[in-house]
Amino acid sequence: MTLGSRATAIGGGSLLVAGAAVLALLAILAGVALGGADPVTGERTLVVTDDDGAELLATPVGDETEIVIEYTHSVEKTLVRDVYVASDDGLVMTRMEFSSFGAGLPSQADVTERDGRYVYDPPSTTYETLHLKTGAVADHDLIVGGERYDIAAMSDDGAVELTVERR
Repeated sequence: MTLGSRATAIGGGSLLVAGAAVLALLAILAGVALGGADPVTGERTLVVTDDDGAELLATPVGDETEIVIEYTHSVEKTLVRDVYVASDDGLVMTRMEFSSFGAGLPSQADVTERDGRYVYDPPSTTYETLHLKTGAVADHDLIVGGERYDIAAMSDDGAVELTVERR
């Protein structure tokens, strides 16, 4: 059977659909060849936006890159570190490190003690969007792969959202 006879056997509408699929594939290939971003295979990127949606930070993150939100507990005045890794579904919390059992900290959880601090290994929870209200007392910092960002200052002590995108 030749292409012409197959198209006739299938019907003219199917030939149009096949033609459209070929054109779509060519458009994708042209975009990649011209340097266009592929949203499926692009680089995983941590994006921080303020409460108005303005982008404050975009930084690449790998599978093992630790993303740490570090702050001072408002009552205990001790350092707290919430540690995450990026996935295609968002941010996965891997542990919390703290020095005392203050309000909002996991006082009933099974913790271990490492280097004089408590470490909580939570059940795997993924956050598609992580909402965070920064403040002058807590003085939130974001640490990505060892690079430190003062997100409290970047957001004027406002709210931020952290998401993971392919770019």
